[in-house]
Amino acid sequence: MAEHVDDTLWDEFHRVVNMTSRELEDWLRADSADVDAEVEPDQAGTPTGREVLAILRKRRVDLTPEDADCMRRVVDRVLSQRRDDLEPTAGQAAWRRKLMRLGHDPLKPVAS
Repeated sequence: MAEHVDDTLWDEFHRVVNMTSRELEDWLRADSADVDAEVEPDQAGTPTGREVLAILRKRRVDLTPEDADCMRRVVDRVLSQRRDDLEPTAGQAAWRRKLMRLGHDPLKPVAS
């Protein structure tokens, strides 16, 4: 069994991705909804958002090197938009939506 995700990446990813798989799935569907059409549930959201959702549904031992790359990208993107302490903060609606597409709700407390 090859482990592609070390403890540091695992912990940091789960610190910045503060939405559950259900919350993220619901958000991606709502965010993708259009007045004229609704996308297929498995196609809702951005490609990265769908990758994060898939990662949240996996056991750690089932993660692939591609999952680990996605996890690193998500951690980097969230931290570049936020402070390291990730204290709940309000921002512009577009900023919040962008972060929520990655599984991070900036208004939700982060577990320590």
